Amino acid sequence: MSLWKRISSHVDCEQRMAAYYEEKGMLELRLCLAPWIEDRIMSEQITPNTTDQLERVALKFNEDLQQKLLSTRTASDQALKFRVVELCALIQRISAVELYTHLRSGLQKELQLVTEKSVAATAGQSMPLNPYNMNNTPMVTGYMVDPSDLLAVSNSCNPPVVQGIGPIHNVQNPGIASPALGMVTPKVELYEVQHQIMQALNEFGNCANALKLLAQNYSYMLNSTSSPNAEAAYRSLIEEKAAIVLTMRRSFMYYESLHEMVIHELKNWRHQQAQAGNGAPFNESSLDDIQRCFEMLESFIAHMLAAVKELMRVRLVTEEPELTHLLEQVQNAQKNLVCSAFIVDKQPPQVMKTNTRFAASVRWLIGSQLGIHNNPPTVECIIMSEIQSQRFVTRNTQMDNSSLSGQSSGEIQNASSTMEYQQNNHVFSASFRNMQLKKIKRAEKKGTESVMDEKFALFFYTTTTVNDFQIRVWTLSLPVVVIVHGNQEPQSWATITWDNAFAEIVRDPFMITDRVTWAQLSVALNIKFGSCTGRSLTIDNLDFLYEKLQREERSEYITWNQFCKEPMPDRSFTFWEWFFAIMKLTKDHMLGMWKAGCIMGFINKTKAQTDLLRSVYGIGTFLLRFSDSELGGVTIAYVNENGLVTMLAPWTARDFQVLNLADRIRDLDVLCWLHPSDRNASPVKRDVAFGEFYSKRQDPVTGYVKSTLHVHVCRNGENGSTSGTPHHAQESMQLGNGDFGMADFDTITNFENF
Repeated sequence: MSLWKRISSHVDCEQRMAAYYEEKGMLELRLCLAPWIEDRIMSEQITPNTTDQLERVALKFNEDLQQKLLSTRTASDQALKFRVVELCALIQRISAVELYTHLRSGLQKELQLVTEKSVAATAGQSMPLNPYNMNNTPMVTGYMVDPSDLLAVSNSCNPPVVQGIGPIHNVQNPGIASPALGMVTPKVELYEVQHQIMQALNEFGNCANALKLLAQNYSYMLNSTSSPNAEAAYRSLIEEKAAIVLTMRRSFMYYESLHEMVIHELKNWRHQQAQAGNGAPFNESSLDDIQRCFEMLESFIAHMLAAVKELMRVRLVTEEPELTHLLEQVQNAQKNLVCSAFIVDKQPPQVMKTNTRFAASVRWLIGSQLGIHNNPPTVECIIMSEIQSQRFVTRNTQMDNSSLSGQSSGEIQNASSTMEYQQNNHVFSASFRNMQLKKIKRAEKKGTESVMDEKFALFFYTTTTVNDFQIRVWTLSLPVVVIVHGNQEPQSWATITWDNAFAEIVRDPFMITDRVTWAQLSVALNIKFGSCTGRSLTIDNLDFLYEKLQREERSEYITWNQFCKEPMPDRSFTFWEWFFAIMKLTKDHMLGMWKAGCIMGFINKTKAQTDLLRSVYGIGTFLLRFSDSELGGVTIAYVNENGLVTMLAPWTARDFQVLNLADRIRDLDVLCWLHPSDRNASPVKRDVAFGEFYSKRQDPVTGYVKSTLHVHVCRNGENGSTSGTPHHAQESMQLGNGDFGMADFDTITNFENF
């Protein structure tokens, strides 16, 4: 149920909000585009916290609103067309900021009113009401934020307010704005939903008792002989039945609102599941609570269906179209409930390599309800392209074996599994433990498209019988990218990372925006890097990444092409290729040192030089930074004996396969003090910072002379360099008391140390 529908269900609230919108002449706009306005504003992942940011957000909203209205003008309803023309004129008269702030503030007021009504309705109950839904615990530049810091529920805490916008929260650096929550939807906790469903079932019991009495009186009337009061009794039965029908309709409307609340929670769970694909925290166990709600809703709708059928047996008039319509509504509601409860609970790998085993599982959230588990169906799986998925979903294709036979875009082995019911936890699921994609059919590519941009999805489906009618259920996995070689992995992860981070909860497969704000992208990069390496990015790190993504015309928005298609200025690789290579290098070879804060990482040469020269410890102070010019490279910048900064040539994963980073640092006596990655900390002695990561020196085997690999920095003149320019770190092997240069061994990949 939309927010405005909830407001309209309370006359006082509707009148109050109608007056508010009419102040600016926006009531017609609010009514005409109610769902769109709510979805558009509530889905914003950031809250404008500066005047410039507010203006940009308002202009974008105004642009989207005009596009929405123009698309509505194609409707055949002439009255609607006339209303749209008037609304377009209204938008031209009001400034974008005024329009946006008034609507946004109105939604805040509506949320507050709905929350107050919910609290009033549940006053005195033992279970507290949490009126706000924090879909994801936000990450702000490297540390977790308590949701209570982002949105105050009580009047005792009033965050700063930008005119007409509602609560706006300070962030440490607006330039890389972290995901401060914008609009949030009112939410009753799941246990409260369960309580309301149970309460509705109990109240429906009164209706069942009245129905039972009606059936008895109806039976008595049929079996009784002529009576002078027969006509009065007949009229009384008609009135009783009409009252019961009215009660059932109200109960059904209440069921629909409860069903929408549960579906909303399931959508949030699926959205968080997608975010978890990028490494965001995810509470999978909350699905058990959602299932409990589904089971209770099934019980509710089953009781209602039985009652409607029983009521139809009390035939007092020839035709009862209202009751027939109610029966159809209840039957469809039960079918929709059963279908919406079929989901992918364990997603397949989103970057899927052919001829590689993988697993997935689907779950039916109806548990043992309806008795389907007594004759468990078999679930089949095929792989669909993005176009096939769109065609199937948007056209609402009827699912049968013949229609699916031509829909598969590949061949999957072990693609069927029988559902199993676990009595101990009521989980009804099908596990695919040994699937393997053998072949894939790709669509023709256009322009610069590549196979790493092409999205597929696993399509799971099955058929069962419920109440003597057949139900076909299906669900789609999150999008996957199919690769055949490991070198396709980086770009594939760009496609998946972007989709997981910025996809709408409800969309046509797999539509995604081609530009996002830096505030949104910074959150995604932070989550991705932090989950992969165990330490989140700092504000300075994110500032540096922001600069990397900018072009000549600076913008708050980052496009898909900037992210992973266009090479960075003066480079032959894209931002994502560079970022992914650093992430992989850190995870594979520097994980402990990164977690311990020993690696500065994302800092440019100029700032590194400035910071080192300002260090109070001077000569021997050093830091580690990721290379700008070489993919997956890390370099050391240090203050040399002349008080100037020297940059060593980058080391890559290939170098660390020979000698790890910590041991290389130990070998370089010119490195004394590690410059801290935390601007508020002091330099640390090299051996204190890296000592735990040094390799232990092995004693030589008896009868052999020990040899070691040793790193040293070439002095001026050895390679023609001067202080302050990059130097190459040369490796040498020490055999006994002699030093032998390794220049002749550069091409050797496998060798033994004796």
